[in-house]
Amino acid sequence: QVQFVESGGGLVQPGGSLRLSCAVSRSIRSAYAMGWYRQAPGKQRELAARITSGDSTNVADSVKGRFSISRDNAKNTVYLQMNSLKPEDSAVYYCRRVSYSGSETWGQGTQVTVSS
Repeated sequence: QVQFVESGGGLVQPGGSLRLSCAVSRSIRSAYAMGWYRQAPGKQRELAARITSGDSTNVADSVKGRFSISRDNAKNTVYLQMNSLKPEDSAVYYCRRVSYSGSETWGQGTQVTVSS
């Protein structure tokens, strides 16, 4: 069973930065894609950013230019760098692994709160 350790969330002021980390117990190199999703209270879970095995990245329009995703295959870790944070970025952020078979696994989530 794939396990995740997500970290880096917390409280930050508007305009600040955070870097989320997702350490995975299974190889991320062998995954079809890794991604970060977020869910605010009362809203559906949505994509923030994802990266494929070929290092192709997708970033949601709402965070484009502010968020970036990267990975360290040697550490089986995926990162989400979040800059210029806004209150509307407040949410629980989840790490997701998608295999080539289509199966998906989610992390437990880490809270990000942007507030003055």
